Amino acid sequence: MAEKSTTTGTVDVLLHEERAFKPDPNFTAKSVVRDDSLYREAAKDRELFWARCAQELDWFEAPKSTLVWDPPNYRWFEGGKINVSYNCLDRHIQSATRNKAAIIWEGEPGEKRTLTYWDLYREVNRFANVLKGLGVKKGDRVAVYLPMVPEAIVSLLACARIGAIHTVIFGGFSADSLRDRIKDAEAKVVITADGGYRRGGIVQLKSTVDKALKECPGVQDVVVVRRTRRDVDMSDKRDHWYHELISHADAFCEPEPMDAEDTLFILYTSGTTGKPKGIMHSTGGYLLGAMMTTKWVFDLKPEDVYWCTADVGWITGHTYVTYGPLANAATQVIFEGTPDWPERDRWWKIIERYGVTVLYSTPTAIRSFMKWGRQIPQNCDLSSLRLLGTVGEPINPEAWIWYHTNIGGGRCPVVDTWWQTETGSIVISPLPGVTTLKPGSATRPLPGIEAAVLSDTGEEVKHGGGYLALTAPSPSMLRGIWGDQERYRDTYWSKWDLKTYFSGDGARRDEDGDFWFLGRVDDVMNISGHRIGSMEVESALVDHDKVAEAAVVGVHDEIRGQAIVGFVTLKHDQEPSEEMEQILRKHVADVIGPIARPSRIIFTGDLPKTRSGKIMRRLLRDIAEGRVLGDVTTLADASVVEELKQKYDEEG
Repeated sequence: MAEKSTTTGTVDVLLHEERAFKPDPNFTAKSVVRDDSLYREAAKDRELFWARCAQELDWFEAPKSTLVWDPPNYRWFEGGKINVSYNCLDRHIQSATRNKAAIIWEGEPGEKRTLTYWDLYREVNRFANVLKGLGVKKGDRVAVYLPMVPEAIVSLLACARIGAIHTVIFGGFSADSLRDRIKDAEAKVVITADGGYRRGGIVQLKSTVDKALKECPGVQDVVVVRRTRRDVDMSDKRDHWYHELISHADAFCEPEPMDAEDTLFILYTSGTTGKPKGIMHSTGGYLLGAMMTTKWVFDLKPEDVYWCTADVGWITGHTYVTYGPLANAATQVIFEGTPDWPERDRWWKIIERYGVTVLYSTPTAIRSFMKWGRQIPQNCDLSSLRLLGTVGEPINPEAWIWYHTNIGGGRCPVVDTWWQTETGSIVISPLPGVTTLKPGSATRPLPGIEAAVLSDTGEEVKHGGGYLALTAPSPSMLRGIWGDQERYRDTYWSKWDLKTYFSGDGARRDEDGDFWFLGRVDDVMNISGHRIGSMEVESALVDHDKVAEAAVVGVHDEIRGQAIVGFVTLKHDQEPSEEMEQILRKHVADVIGPIARPSRIIFTGDLPKTRSGKIMRRLLRDIAEGRVLGDVTTLADASVVEELKQKYDEEG
């Protein structure tokens, strides 16, 4: 692969031979997927391919059809009867797998619990009976507002067992956000805890629920997990302790046969209008996507110890902490807390302690580790790792290389995955035993997925940039927006035609046909008529050896339409200066071209991030444009954005 010109973009600069990694033959020889036969099978007959995959699930009644497509609506595996909880638990306890560890949990203060599949099965059955005893029926909505504890997974599986629709609300959301989601879903039961731990402090979950429920008259019962053992207010008729209810519950609950198209859960995600969208996912199709992609992408084997670091409050915590791993009978680690508490080596000690073999995390976390220095992970034994993954946003090539070198020891494939809350499971990703890896590229669609890069007018762009589109529905894709199907149609199926899903992400394809993601379309800047992806500029900044992390936004410019402002965190041994600003501006111009040179760089000790690790570029745009700051309730540390705004204003 020849080296490309530095004037065509960061991604092209990095596409030279020493940064393309072919699969290790020794890895491939033991892989779940060893060749391109899955791709060929899916290309020959996509529906037949998914029908064959669906046979790996346990059905009470076999589906009568594979796909019924009436654009923009579609139905997978109609006529099939299935239960998600059964597929994640019951079928595994019929063999020696019943004694295999399902969940290895570690709390922030250091408590440890291990639940076998038999333990988890009994707990889920009991809690399913608790919910039935509270009057929860098939189709009712149950809101889950918990810290990252095993009871969170138990709650989801218990809902699935009786056919209740769960809506998980991330434990960092405010009372107002919680209220809005509970009301929109019309939940009748809320599951929460007396609190959770974060950075040595206690998150007051129960008091937040009490505040939210002042305006949620439809909630009849609140179940409270005892986590911190601190006193909380308990309403006599409404509130119940989890441990008291479950101690009296029967140990078996018959799994409810569900239609494949019945709704499994609603998960709220942000929308451009500010009102969250309640994304609806089905039962059969979603579970199939979760199970197969977990097995393919993470090369999952019975002996693996798998760790996805996501919180259950996000889609990653649904698909790759709860349903995908358990459907595959995996042993997995879950943890409560942050990577740097009580020390910055916490993740690496967990990997060492439990012999983790597969790690799935975020580019944001990786860039934080880069900032702290490679000596921290080097002090731990990470030799058990064999596969690494990333999720949440495009990973810049420099972070990919650092991850591969310093965490994976140069031996672990890195699978950079692209997907969304709406797609339910991974859509574009390498298969580690098959795909040539390119740092910064998610490479190609998985078998059975049809994706393309399209222009504004809907023409396919085979080499170049445009919009990422899905040209046919996959089994795990969303089935609608709760209570607003018109918004579903307008948001996802109206840009080109009713058969083409608009992802909202910019992407480009290289000469090999591999996909490179440029971030959200509203993160694509228009500089003098040229489209510049924020991810491309951020990659160039982080490519500089003095930079730990960067985010860029476009701001209004009278002459060029937009100008680029960069927010940069330097590595721990570097000091901000005017000279450093000029060096970095020139570096971007050298890597991408003068059109991408930032007009201004603001140095900051940290960037505003959600508790799941995503950089809130919307708030950076508010700062740069001098607007009133938008909602900051999802930030891990709201003081970061206030300090940054003050600094930006002081510097004029």
